[in-house]
Amino acid sequence: MLIKTLPVGQLETNCYIVTDEDTLECAVIDPGDESNTILDYIESNKLKCTTILLTHGHYDHVGAVEAIMEETGAVVYINPRDEGYSVGMSGMKFKMPEGGRYYDEGDIVKVAGIRFGVIATPGHTPGSVTLLCGDNKSDKDVLFTGDTLFRGSCGRTDLPGGGFRSEMRSLKKLCDLPGDYEVYPGHMDSTTLERERRFNHYCREAMASINFS
Repeated sequence: MLIKTLPVGQLETNCYIVTDEDTLECAVIDPGDESNTILDYIESNKLKCTTILLTHGHYDHVGAVEAIMEETGAVVYINPRDEGYSVGMSGMKFKMPEGGRYYDEGDIVKVAGIRFGVIATPGHTPGSVTLLCGDNKSDKDVLFTGDTLFRGSCGRTDLPGGGFRSEMRSLKKLCDLPGDYEVYPGHMDSTTLERERRFNHYCREAMASINFS
């Protein structure tokens, strides 16, 4: 399993391309902008993009969806609670393209030998999800947390559909996962779950408080 990070757009959203190295099938996570940059990477590495996975519906995470779908024929997935509502300050509403699919807590999407397990983590938006990703060859899974969990911080909860208590419950849910994971967030640098358990103020607050259980 190969993970490529492409920061795209004015907000430098982390678009991730996750590839099965045996088949060269790949999934694109959060193609927020710069479809040419994303498609150039796919083409230059002779990849077959079959799947687009969205952690949530904010414009900086979905802006290149339709262009990539049109070029590759990939199927897009989003949590239904983030489809059709006003996503953030832009007032834009994400509308599911024809052929798109919904996913939610407990669902699994497979891309060749790679599996993506869906964990519902509302708070930043109603339909935010974290993707627990692994393959048959790796001994450690990774988390794509969107704008739920950042290195040393967490996602905003003051935009339409956000909620601080929901965000804290989601952080606790992630921190309660057994073991450690590499964490790939929607913005800024990667981290590990254990580092965030130890040093992230929001995670520590979420784990310590009974008010968010």
